[in-house]
Amino acid sequence: MTGCLQIKNDKFYAVLNLKVDGKRKPKWIPLGIPIRGNKRKAEAELNRLIEEYEKEEEIRANHSEAEILLADYLQKWLNMVKPTIAYSTYHSYRNMIDARLDKYFRELGVTLGELTASQIQDFYQIILDEGFTTNTVIHYHAVLRKVLHSAVKKEMIPRNPADSVDKPKKNHYQAAHYTEAEMLELFKVIEGDPLELPIKIAAYYGLRRSEVLGLKWEAVNFQEKTLAINHKIIEAKVDGKFVPVGEDVLKTKSSIRTLPLLPVIEELLLQEKEKQEFMQKVFKEGYCKDYREYICVDQTGKLFRPNFVTEHFAYLIKKFGLKKIRFHDLRHTCASLLLANGVPMKQIQVWLGHSTFSTTADIYAHLDMSAQIQTGSVAGALFGQGKSLPNASA
Repeated sequence: MTGCLQIKNDKFYAVLNLKVDGKRKPKWIPLGIPIRGNKRKAEAELNRLIEEYEKEEEIRANHSEAEILLADYLQKWLNMVKPTIAYSTYHSYRNMIDARLDKYFRELGVTLGELTASQIQDFYQIILDEGFTTNTVIHYHAVLRKVLHSAVKKEMIPRNPADSVDKPKKNHYQAAHYTEAEMLELFKVIEGDPLELPIKIAAYYGLRRSEVLGLKWEAVNFQEKTLAINHKIIEAKVDGKFVPVGEDVLKTKSSIRTLPLLPVIEELLLQEKEKQEFMQKVFKEGYCKDYREYICVDQTGKLFRPNFVTEHFAYLIKKFGLKKIRFHDLRHTCASLLLANGVPMKQIQVWLGHSTFSTTADIYAHLDMSAQIQTGSVAGALFGQGKSLPNASA
């Protein structure tokens, strides 16, 4: 806001340029201050009035913005953060907003300023009533709280109502996994299947689905026998269709890692390289050249879609009557077998690309029988050996 001093009848007036209906209009305010020797006093009063009116305009503007439908603000927020976050993160937010948040709060007709903690709590309860776990609620809570925090930061609302909602405790998921014998049976039945290579890479390295599909030929160093994990493939909705999208940003910084090229995988990769070269000659112009740098492609050169990997793996498990696990459980199987064979938890953390040791321990500590056996041997030696135990009150 701008303003100036004017003189009328030998007294100072403050003239403020107020915004009315989108247009600037002057407002004359008598200060009652005589002009003789009072210019500084009049200027101080002018500045005070400008500051006062600016605050009032800001309050009115914020109140107006708070009247936006929460559903509309969700969409607005999504567009605001898109340039600042990874595409996979944006896609995750987009899915949650489109799947539930927009529909629920649009039908509720609640505005950003009207939203209450009780309404948010009701939304979470609906998710739980539909049979989803508390982990699903926690994901929605994180996104909604982030959206509302941005509104608080912009002073559109005075406080974040999501902070007053009781967040449910995280549901402890105990991952399924195969024994070594079950893995060997799986390897036997998938021989020659299009997913043989992705499945074996996931099993030996414990890679996430996105990391397996994101492997490029340039990540394999056949001379130094290393395999670099530095790229991923996710599935995103583009122009109404779900397509694979590559991204160099992995889940955490620790996810970017270089692992030794295992002989069994090296052999499979060399076979795959030879196969792809052969299929390019067979299909000629019909071979897709868009994904030539990727390892996990079908016989026509097209990249495996993440959802296809999940669905086809489930089909194979059912077809051959194997114990039901998900493709992601190959990662858990890798970790469990490493633990069973004496690999320390810290080394498994690095192998899997977990950001913290606690993440690895939280998921796999219950499987660490070597640690339990060691503890048990110490406990077993405490009694009946003529040793005195420490004073319990010490």
